[in-house]
Amino acid sequence: MKIGLISDTHCFIHPKIYDFFKDCEQIWHAGDFGNLDVVYELKSFKPLIGVYGNIDGFEVRAQFPEFQIFKCEDVKVVMTHIGGFPYRYDSKAKSIIETEKPKLFISGHSHILKVVNDKKYNLLHINPGAAGKYGFHLVITLLKFDIIGYDIKNLEIMELPKH
Repeated sequence: MKIGLISDTHCFIHPKIYDFFKDCEQIWHAGDFGNLDVVYELKSFKPLIGVYGNIDGFEVRAQFPEFQIFKCEDVKVVMTHIGGFPYRYDSKAKSIIETEKPKLFISGHSHILKVVNDKKYNLLHINPGAAGKYGFHLVITLLKFDIIGYDIKNLEIMELPKH
């Protein structure tokens, strides 16, 4: 399955997302949609799995949980907005990682693109950075990758100008 991964759109969808994600089967959003317009626009394009972020209001929180725990192919995934990163996980995220033992842990919030193998918990941590215009990041970042059985492969990154 080909997955498109974004976070921190903050009410903005860059038009190049559609071309980059055209071959994706699902879009995963790691929180801070910004508003329901972003949710509906993404849902009208591809199936969407998401979590709410700290800036998301009641309407977005009514549609998405704080944590998503699911399987894609044979890969167990845990996704949240504020999760930290290897050796500096948020306490809630760390507890869920220890209990659920995912192969893939996704978080947003930092606006910093990170892809890190966590040897302690035997997982891949991905933070897609920020896909919106608001925040301190200098470029918009999007990711896509394949999940084939138990393997996560073919990671591609797109960087776009913020302004």
